[in-house]
Amino acid sequence: MNRRAALALLATPTLAQAQPAWPQRPVRIVVPFPPGGSNDVIARPLAEKLQQRLGQPVVIENRPGAGGAIGAAQVAQAAADGHTLMVTSSSFAASAVVQRTPYDAAESFEPVARLAVAPFLVLTNLNFPPRDVAGLIAHAKAHPGQVDFGSSGPGGINHFVTEYFALRAGLRLNHVPYRGMPPAVTDLVAGHIQLLITTMASASGPIRDQRVRLLAYAAPGAPAGSPAAPTVREATGLDYEASIWWGLFGPRGLPAEVLRILNTAVRASLAEPDVARIYEAEGATPAPSSPAEFGAILRGDIARFREVAQAANIRAE
Repeated sequence: MNRRAALALLATPTLAQAQPAWPQRPVRIVVPFPPGGSNDVIARPLAEKLQQRLGQPVVIENRPGAGGAIGAAQVAQAAADGHTLMVTSSSFAASAVVQRTPYDAAESFEPVARLAVAPFLVLTNLNFPPRDVAGLIAHAKAHPGQVDFGSSGPGGINHFVTEYFALRAGLRLNHVPYRGMPPAVTDLVAGHIQLLITTMASASGPIRDQRVRLLAYAAPGAPAGSPAAPTVREATGLDYEASIWWGLFGPRGLPAEVLRILNTAVRASLAEPDVARIYEAEGATPAPSSPAEFGAILRGDIARFREVAQAANIRAE
């Protein structure tokens, strides 16, 4: 055996060991909602950055239906090898409380990392007399059941966060459900409902054009350049915070090394300025976490939403 052949033989095990155990083929990220929505907007730049870091194609597959349950069920049933993942939002935790699904939101998935957060906004129509949150609370207490608030539908996350606000403030509000957020925003502008607690992404146009009134943010963390307004807690002292998160999940049982590689790649991806700019345009801020931290956030939200559902008798249709 000549010297070159011997060196090649010696090098072969080292090269094999250098090959990463994962990923060995394209990775798909299921978004259980249609293209163009906030989950899709959050997922796509992440997929692009992960592809660069992992050395395999990372593709987005939109699998909408049943409030996200169809896509989530596919991920729950996938092999726990890291090649099938899911990006969804905290609406996943809300639907877990009111929707029958073939999976357990807290037990069937492996939390990989939180990706971003955005505060909810407390909005009113311009003809509604209160000019701040304290005035809103006083008005609603003086007129129980007569302040109409909109939601994207029964059991949707903004239904939960508005009922949570009502519980904290001791209010009785009247729920007006819509089929999605756009018609609710339209009716808020038109004055058919008085109150809407939603995200910046859902109402950025009317807010920018001053066709609705921004009373407060429901939590801190609005991106730089957002309209000035206090948080509900700052304005009233009320023990109330509500924000939406987006996160990355895999099927339960992801190998520890895959989880480590993924979480590290996610953190590096979210640190890139172009990703932050895309998220900020959605009213969100990158907010990476460890898998354990994200799992605790998910379980805490499910517990809180369950309490609200019981107190406010929330049921999905």
